[in-house]
Amino acid sequence: MTAPVLSVLDQSAAVSGRPHGASICGTLALAQHCERLGYRRFWVSEHHNHDAIVGSAPEVLMGAIAATTTRIRIGAAGIMLPHYSALKVAEVFRVLEALAPGRVDMGLGRAPGSDQLTAYALNPNAAEAAEHFPSQVRDLMAWVSGGALPDTHPFRAVRAYPAGPTAPETWILGSSDYGAQVAGHFGLPYCFAYFFSDGRGTAQALHAYRARFQPSPALAQPYASLCVWALAAETEAEAERQYHSRAAWRVLRDRGTLLPLPTPEEAAMVQFSPREQERLAAMRAQSFVGTPPQVAAKLNALVAETGVQELAIVTWATDEAVRQRSYALIAQEFGIAQEFGIAQEFGLSSAAVAAAA
Repeated sequence: MTAPVLSVLDQSAAVSGRPHGASICGTLALAQHCERLGYRRFWVSEHHNHDAIVGSAPEVLMGAIAATTTRIRIGAAGIMLPHYSALKVAEVFRVLEALAPGRVDMGLGRAPGSDQLTAYALNPNAAEAAEHFPSQVRDLMAWVSGGALPDTHPFRAVRAYPAGPTAPETWILGSSDYGAQVAGHFGLPYCFAYFFSDGRGTAQALHAYRARFQPSPALAQPYASLCVWALAAETEAEAERQYHSRAAWRVLRDRGTLLPLPTPEEAAMVQFSPREQERLAAMRAQSFVGTPPQVAAKLNALVAETGVQELAIVTWATDEAVRQRSYALIAQEFGIAQEFGIAQEFGLSSAAVAAAA
């Protein structure tokens, strides 16, 4: 089996007792860290009116990341297109492409990334606009690449600037069959949000993508990625302790309580009903948590099962050092890490790095 390409999704998670600005700064620091480790892409998400996820403007974050990195690809995962004019999105990404030529990913989604009231506040016509997602994608692809719109298009004469010799790489993101079919129709790479549903719907979405795929100038064959939640630590016990923060947060969310990510100590104090304990056990069974070899084994099994070419890893932790270490250990286990980067970041010798993996 060919080893998967490894990338990163960061959501700028809010943390109990920490200012929101620190979450944004943590995203910038993580991007630089993951570049040193050898990850292919660093994507940032778009959410609105969300107590736990404060990354509301991925295009702004991408500009800051572009200014502080040199190699890693920078992407939005994604731009929730029904909120916006396709032309304006094209102009934003043309500017980003000028800042980081040849390393910008434009991930597009149809979901609101928020509740319905907030979606209405962002765009009173968002519900109607969602029905036109495929045509928005078509227009955006033409504008961002300098291509031609259909002859009968009312805005065929309009161009998105700044122009340049390179264009962002367009992706379709989703957690259902709909985005998969759009990606296949346009011959674009597709990323399925595995972590949204603990894997439910993965096989159906990938089948829909591959069945509908039409070769395009972007891709001759389907290219699929899964976004998974994973966390590695030197010991299984420490990985479990850190993982419990997000697990507790998700159960609280299911109760209707949306809060910042609790610390491991706060999460340990939450009382769960028998049904919630069953939910926690089911989540744990589907999680990618443990020592680096344990995490890598489960990720490799997922790749073998689904046939995807790439994995985007999202990790929440209340301690930024824990998060950075997790990405370092996974990178080392998959052989993509640059040893000097890990040693410099954590004060480890080469022998200690090998032992930790």
